[in-house]
Amino acid sequence: MIGRLAGRILETTEEEALIDVGGVGWVVRCGARTLSRLPAAGEAVVLRVETQWSESAGPRLYGFLDADDRAAFVLLQSVQGVGPKAALAVLDVLPPAALAEAVARDDKVQVGRASGVGPKLAQRILVELKGKPIGSAGFSAAGTAAAPAGPSPVSAAGEAVAALMGLGVAETQARRLVEQAAVALGAEASVSDLVRAGLREMGR
Repeated sequence: MIGRLAGRILETTEEEALIDVGGVGWVVRCGARTLSRLPAAGEAVVLRVETQWSESAGPRLYGFLDADDRAAFVLLQSVQGVGPKAALAVLDVLPPAALAEAVARDDKVQVGRASGVGPKLAQRILVELKGKPIGSAGFSAAGTAAAPAGPSPVSAAGEAVAALMGLGVAETQARRLVEQAAVALGAEASVSDLVRAGLREMGR
């Protein structure tokens, strides 16, 4: 099962991104919000991936820039009647923290803004997600992060170092490049931002 891809954007469509990883092109389905945040063709990207399989379609990869989005995508599909398409549609209009707030407020209108999600399904989502942590950061029903139940997630810097190493950069150099990028970009820099900055420093 594939859980993560680090490579370069080859092209994007309205529903998918084609990612080059070591010369192999992976087709990854993404929501509109994720696609709008992807870097330009030819630039580096790191995607969290949820791999699903069906008898009719075979394996299918769904990609996210954030671990919270991936975890919320999985959680949404635990609701009866919510498949991958509907889960992506919900996350397009409500990122995990906003979804948690909507659940806390029983805001059926906000959830119902998602394409293909009618009033009955929106209500079911609210009922079945009530009290559950939404996203890997564990956003509570009040929209605030709950206390972590396990080990801390890998930092953006650590992910960026691993991504650079996956692109053939030596570990020592990768760490130096990421440290420099983190200082220049600040604490809020994403994994993709750090990777792109590191590659620019190398002249790639």
